[in-house]
Amino acid sequence: MKTILPEEVQQKLQAGEDLNLIDVREVSEVEAGHIPGIIHIPLNLLEFRLHELDKTKPYIMVCRSGGRSGQATTFLESQGFDVTNMSGGMLEWNGEVK
Repeated sequence: MKTILPEEVQQKLQAGEDLNLIDVREVSEVEAGHIPGIIHIPLNLLEFRLHELDKTKPYIMVCRSGGRSGQATTFLESQGFDVTNMSGGMLEWNGEVK
């Protein structure tokens, strides 16, 4: 599984890179604070919303600590997606939060 550190994601966003971030946390967690520009797909709905994703785009998975996003990364990889897990999750995120 490919991983990326929260600091690396923040640097890419600050450099103006267009990232496809998918936050797999629950609604209440996302409402409490999330990275601007995320796509919100709760982990338990991911398999039902695959049609919304594009296999030609890379995705970075985000959750609270990296566990659920790791599960999502493994699942999406098995479905043929280019996906990376943000290790440490929002607990280690120091960038902008909405």
